[in-house]
Amino acid sequence: MLDAIRWDSDLIRRYDLAGPRYTSYPTAVQFHSQVGTFDLFHALRDSRKALRPLSLYVHVPFCANICYYCACNKVITKDRGRALPYLQRLEQEIQLIACHLDPAQKVEQLHFGGGTPTFLSHDELRQLMAHLRKHFNLLDDDSGDYGIEIDPREADWSTMGLLRELGFNRVSIGLQDLDPAVQRAVNRLQSLEETRAVIDAARTLQFRSINIDLIYGLPKQTSENFARTVEEVISLQPDRLSVFNYAHLPERFMPQRRINGNELPEPAQKLEMLERTIEQLTAAGYRYIGMDHFALPDDELAIAQEEQTLQRNFQGYTTHGHCDLIGLGVSAISQIGDLYCQNSSDLNEYQNTLAAAQLATSRGLVCNADDRLRRAVIQQLICNFSLEFAEIEQQFNIDFQGYFGALWPQLQGMASDGLIALDRERIAVLPAGRLLVRSVCMVFDAYLEQQNRQRFSRVI
Repeated sequence: MLDAIRWDSDLIRRYDLAGPRYTSYPTAVQFHSQVGTFDLFHALRDSRKALRPLSLYVHVPFCANICYYCACNKVITKDRGRALPYLQRLEQEIQLIACHLDPAQKVEQLHFGGGTPTFLSHDELRQLMAHLRKHFNLLDDDSGDYGIEIDPREADWSTMGLLRELGFNRVSIGLQDLDPAVQRAVNRLQSLEETRAVIDAARTLQFRSINIDLIYGLPKQTSENFARTVEEVISLQPDRLSVFNYAHLPERFMPQRRINGNELPEPAQKLEMLERTIEQLTAAGYRYIGMDHFALPDDELAIAQEEQTLQRNFQGYTTHGHCDLIGLGVSAISQIGDLYCQNSSDLNEYQNTLAAAQLATSRGLVCNADDRLRRAVIQQLICNFSLEFAEIEQQFNIDFQGYFGALWPQLQGMASDGLIALDRERIAVLPAGRLLVRSVCMVFDAYLEQQNRQRFSRVI
C-alpha cells in the first residue's frame, strides 16, 4: 500500500506554483493550427491497422443555468431546441469518424461530459446512444466503463433509469459545496436532498461507480463550512471524490467576473480547507490518488495505482490509457497514437464545418521523440509517484542521467527539500511531496519556460 500523504506547510509554500495539470504532455497550450483533418485521418488509419481499443468522449455543451466558477466550454440557454441542430452535426461527425475505424475495435470506455449532458431530452439521449452503437463497437455486457456527468438539478429517478438502460454504469455528480451562502455566491443552488436522490437511484440501479466533484476556494467558503460539506459528502459514500482548487481567472473566463473577488478566501484559508479535507477523507478510508482525486481502496483507480498500471489522459486518471481516445463534439480533444487534435471550440464554426461535410478539427500536435520520452516520465510520476530510470532507458534507448543532466540540480534541490528521494536508479515522490507532484513534473516540461504561467492554476 502506498504511504499516506503528509502535510508540510513549508514545502507547500515553496512549491505551490502555477502549472499544467498534465492530462496530456505536451499540453493543449502547445496545440497549433498546422494540424488538421489529414493528420486525423492518418492517425485513424494507424489505429484501425493496429486494431487498438477505443475510448470515446462526447461533449454536450448546453446548460440551462450558468455557474459563475465554470471554466468549461458551454452554451447557456433555456431553449432546449438548440440541442437538435447540434445533435444532427454530432451524429454526422460520429459517422465520418467511424468509417475510418474497424468495427472490431471495441469501445472500452465512454464518457459524456459538458456542459450538462442531461440537458438533452430522453428521446435525444436514446437517439444519440443508438447512433453511437450503430457506428462504434459499444460493449453490451456491461463490462465497459461508460460514464456520464450529472447535474442533480437536471436528473431524477426516470433519468437515472434511462441512463442505466442505455448502458451507462458510472456517474460523476457535480456538487461543489452545500453551504447556501456559497451556492448563492456562485449561482448554483443545489440541495443535499437532490444530490442524495440521484445517488440513491444510482445505487438501486446498480451503477458501478459514483464520483462527486467538490471545489475549495469559492467565495464565502471557510474551513468550517467546507468541512461540513465534506462531512455530508462522506456520509453519501461515493467511490471517488474530486476536490478541485478553484482558480480565479476572470480575464480568461467571463462568468467568473460575476464573482466578488473580495469574498474569496485568502491563500492561507484555502490551505487550511485542503488540509482539513485530507484529514477527513483519510479518516474515512479514502486513498489519495493524486491531482485532487481520492478513491476508496477497492476502487479500480486505487487498485491500478497499487499495481502501477494507472494512467492519465484528457479524462483524468484512468485504467484505459492504452485506448485511442476519440473526442466528439465542440471543443473535444482526441489522442490517437502520437496525435493530439481538437475540434473547434466555437459552436457555430463546429456546426457549419460539419454542415459542409468536413470534420471540425481546428488544431493539434504530433508528438516528436522528445515529447514521447517526457510524456512517459511525467505519466509515471503523476500516476505512480515513482520513476525507475532503467525502464525509461530501455524503452527509449537513452542514458537517463545523461539525457536530463541539465535538470539534475533542480532534482537534487527537491531531494534536499524532502519533496523526492533521488538516487542513480530512481525518483520516488515522498509522502510530503505527493500533493506537489505537479511541481516535480514541471521540471521535465520542455515547453514550460516559454509559456505564460498565468494560463495555469496553482498546484494547491
